[in-house]
Amino acid sequence: MTTETNTRNSTAKIVLVTGASSGIGEATAVRLAAEGHHVALGARRTDRLQALVEKIRADGGRASAHRLDVTVRDDVHAVVDHVVEEHGRIDVMVNNAGIMPLSRLDALLVDEWDRMIEVNVKGLLHGIAAVLPHLQRQGGGHVVTVASVGAHEVVPTSAVYSATKFAAWAITEGLRLESDPSIRATTITPGVVESELAQHISDPLARDAMQTYRRNVIPADAIARAISFAIGQPADVDVNEIIVRPAAQR
Repeated sequence: MTTETNTRNSTAKIVLVTGASSGIGEATAVRLAAEGHHVALGARRTDRLQALVEKIRADGGRASAHRLDVTVRDDVHAVVDHVVEEHGRIDVMVNNAGIMPLSRLDALLVDEWDRMIEVNVKGLLHGIAAVLPHLQRQGGGHVVTVASVGAHEVVPTSAVYSATKFAAWAITEGLRLESDPSIRATTITPGVVESELAQHISDPLARDAMQTYRRNVIPADAIARAISFAIGQPADVDVNEIIVRPAAQR
């Protein structure tokens, strides 16, 4: 075993990543595993999770797959509790699961509004509710929320999506303010990133607009690097928010 590996493993964390079957979640899992952390991967698409776990293990990393629907509170609690039971602790929870079915309000796609609230807001709250008692009991840990630049700006078709991402930012900031300093909270705020999010858009107007908007994208690993930076800081440093977007995005 190399000296570098020994150094990395001495600071290895147990990390749960939701929405880990693609995009930012997948890239985060790959990067953190390569850095020596154990990554527990949660998502609904277990076939993709298992393939990712096999890839990580083939590359020398440590990973496990867990079927997880963040909209189901009991699902989230069960996975978090399982990770703690297996490893004795959980150091980081990356609340990454999210959807983005953009549309104008007058399209009245109410079911899609409801689904965004279920995944982007309630899913985050379920994650916090499941992990916070463990972090309090063990005397520390880190909650990372993947939000969006939509939390800071509203454009036509983004009203509900932006509202959910502003809520995600506000909830995470509230967690930071209410928690003991040993529990850190970070919002990672991506701009346009390579992902499947745009595939959720059913409204033709919003879908066409997104094609133009997505002319300049950055790889999902750019966000994974930001997450790695945040969780790698010393215990007395709390990275509150990182905004990462393409240099060409305005």
